[in-house]
Amino acid sequence: MLNSQRSLSELPKMSAASQVERAVLEEEFNWLLKEEVHAVLKQLQDVLKEASRRFSMPTPGLESQLKQENFILGSSTMDQVKGVLTLQGEALTQADINLRVAKSNQALHFQFREDKQWKLQQIQDARNHVNQALQLLSSHDESYHFKTGAEVNKLMDAVMLQLTRARNRLTTPASMTLPELATSGLMKMFTPPMPGDVMVNFYINLSKLCLTVYQLHVLPPNTTKNFRPAGSSVLHNPGAMFELNNNRFEVSHVHKVECVVPWLNDTLVFFTISLQLCQQLKDKVGVSPGR
Repeated sequence: MLNSQRSLSELPKMSAASQVERAVLEEEFNWLLKEEVHAVLKQLQDVLKEASRRFSMPTPGLESQLKQENFILGSSTMDQVKGVLTLQGEALTQADINLRVAKSNQALHFQFREDKQWKLQQIQDARNHVNQALQLLSSHDESYHFKTGAEVNKLMDAVMLQLTRARNRLTTPASMTLPELATSGLMKMFTPPMPGDVMVNFYINLSKLCLTVYQLHVLPPNTTKNFRPAGSSVLHNPGAMFELNNNRFEVSHVHKVECVVPWLNDTLVFFTISLQLCQQLKDKVGVSPGR
């Protein structure tokens, strides 16, 4: 009986102590929402502005604002493909390609027409996602008061979604069918025009700018039995078949050359840092009391 009475008498003390502890935790959490969240948002904005600056397009009349960079492409397969690509932000402003045809050993030379530029959609999309992430962050300036941890988590999830999409655009090139490649606007970029048995494709893979050259041969009309059209892929292998304008083709040779674009590598690092900052803030908010 005495023990139970003592236990009852201690309840108000325990309750008071837990109330004080809860009040302290509430105060710490409010400080987190008011001060630390905004400090992290500011840090995120600074990192993403650096990423966005790498993507920036020149404004009209200030073309020199974004420097043109030349990248030399070489092949390990007997130097059958060589090239120099000029990149300015998201645009390939010039491409100079030398191809040595496998069977005839004939040397072919192509370059972009002077009135043409090729926009790399992957870079354009990644830049747009970064800018959307920045808009989300700037919509909650320092005067904004977050009321709950759930509100912070919702913002971080939205920012992380944009950053993940931006990163995925650079790490995952688009799959294309061979007819899509053959009829793409890229094939109309060159002077002299590309012959009908050569196709090219440019894409980004991580921090690399890649060029793939396909050499084709026409299949005779009686190949119906063994004809199997290839599906969609980033890189098609020799032997892949397709049909275009009532002609059937097979890929005879594939040459892939690439070069590292340092600022794309920087951008991927910025994405990783930003995603880590978002997750760390989510973890802090997530372990706070009652929120």
